[in-house]
Amino acid sequence: MSEPVLKKRSLHEVIEEIKTVYLDDNRPWIIGFSGGKDSTCMVQLVWTALSMLPADKLQKKIYVISSNTLVEAPQIAERIIRNLEKMEKYAKKANLPLETNLLRPPISDTFWVRLLGLGYPAPTNWFRWCTDMLKISNADRFIQETVSKHGEAIVLLGMRKNESKARSQVMELYKIENSKLSRHSKFDLTYVYTPIEDFSAEDVWNYLLENKNPWGEENRDLLAMYQDANASECPLVIDTSTASCGGGRFGCWTCTVVDNQSYLSNLIDNDEKNEWMEVLAELREELKNTQPEFRYFCKKCENEFIYDKEKNIMHVLVI
Repeated sequence: MSEPVLKKRSLHEVIEEIKTVYLDDNRPWIIGFSGGKDSTCMVQLVWTALSMLPADKLQKKIYVISSNTLVEAPQIAERIIRNLEKMEKYAKKANLPLETNLLRPPISDTFWVRLLGLGYPAPTNWFRWCTDMLKISNADRFIQETVSKHGEAIVLLGMRKNESKARSQVMELYKIENSKLSRHSKFDLTYVYTPIEDFSAEDVWNYLLENKNPWGEENRDLLAMYQDANASECPLVIDTSTASCGGGRFGCWTCTVVDNQSYLSNLIDNDEKNEWMEVLAELREELKNTQPEFRYFCKKCENEFIYDKEKNIMHVLVI
């Protein structure tokens, strides 16, 4: 297990780094907030750092963005909306140049329109159409619009190297030598900054529980939500290298990419007030079983999806 970064670097050093990166240029920041522990830790650190700067130095615009897939875990959806509203309110009081944006897919790309209206199969590991349409495309559009307006932009993400070996390798791949920034995996004129990349999960929780949330949320409530669900955070997704958020992660309650939606089951089992979500778990199982032995047969053609369901060939035209 890696040594917690806060044992090697002081909190003061981390905050000073954030201040330095902010003051280095005039490129706006786009901060990805997913409502979980890592993104909450990152935003709180950024907020604290910027609050220490004099007003005349706070010239660079900051956009906090969250993706609402419209099929999020109910607790996460509620938490995201509540946090964004509070951030907007408290940022104005603190005179921080911060605005929040809740991103949603266009109606034509929503989960139920694609699944029921256009006949898409329930998502699988090898055909995760939901990830791009419900999450990646929303963030991509916002990033491109921001770059078009400002010329360049820096995206801040709450990613940590010790989450997985694959995550660490991807982060190292795009690193810019002698810089705190990385290249964006898809867009020119767009860079990535990961302030907590060397944090451990222990560091994240220690920071959140030892430091008051500056926009009025209670971090212990976040801890309680994790304990109830026994889950990890679903990050703001910017490319398909990010794993599905089903299983042990908070994510979409409809997720059929994983065999077991454990966080949803844990929420229901650990708190009576969540019993109403049993109907969601049942519906998710129905979706999972829509194409049992035929799921592998689904293939994408240029203008149509063809799949065998109950031994009948269905041709569904994609408009």
